[in-house]
Amino acid sequence: MDAKNNGIVIPHEHGGWAMVSVPFLFGMMAGTPRWSHLLLFMAWLFFYLASYPLLQALKRGRQRGHLLKWSAIYGVVALASLLYPLIQKPELYYFGIPFVLLLIVNVWHVKRKSERAIVNDLCAILIFSLGGAAAYLYGGGGWDKVMLTVTLFNFLYFMGTALFVKTLFRERGNPKWRTAAYLYHVLILVVPWACGYPWMTLPFVFPLIRTLLFAGKQMRPMKAGILEIFGSVQFIAVSWVVF
Repeated sequence: MDAKNNGIVIPHEHGGWAMVSVPFLFGMMAGTPRWSHLLLFMAWLFFYLASYPLLQALKRGRQRGHLLKWSAIYGVVALASLLYPLIQKPELYYFGIPFVLLLIVNVWHVKRKSERAIVNDLCAILIFSLGGAAAYLYGGGGWDKVMLTVTLFNFLYFMGTALFVKTLFRERGNPKWRTAAYLYHVLILVVPWACGYPWMTLPFVFPLIRTLLFAGKQMRPMKAGILEIFGSVQFIAVSWVVF
């Protein structure tokens, strides 16, 4: 139920749910999973839930109090869930710096009513990708090449998804965006080889095929959502095997 009914406020974008979970699972997989990853994921999930009504409150004056209330509720749950992981791994504090800076960029775009700008998408996707880096660090990883590649692969996948979705809706009929989506999905196949993970090319094959078949074409949001869900599931499943 959304804020319009004065009920619980939750994000309705299915892409957000994929971006909050897939990078985290990728990072956990790259390190050593532990039971308290569940607490860290709860903290990450509720920070995401808190950010949604916070950003919405900047746009909806009449509902601001209701939205901020839910942002505070989610924030308290997130902080409570984060307490134990922070005690176990104080270095997690460092992720708060880029998180806040990138969130400020999102706030700036919301205030300017330009949430659909590609720079705003880039910053939001980078925030979600950092969740994977945090999960990797918490699982015994370090500030190393693996962390960089975990962040990079997550970022590349969801940035491609953002480009593809733009060709379906906001930029449908714009040949420049369609060409950019084609080129992007072809070129990212080179990146895993350059990073020393050639088998990681495989989870990027489906996004390429999806883009070649459907970019720029008329598509119902439901079908686009199903494609996005399937793409995210195959991305994490294949990555889990080959990374």
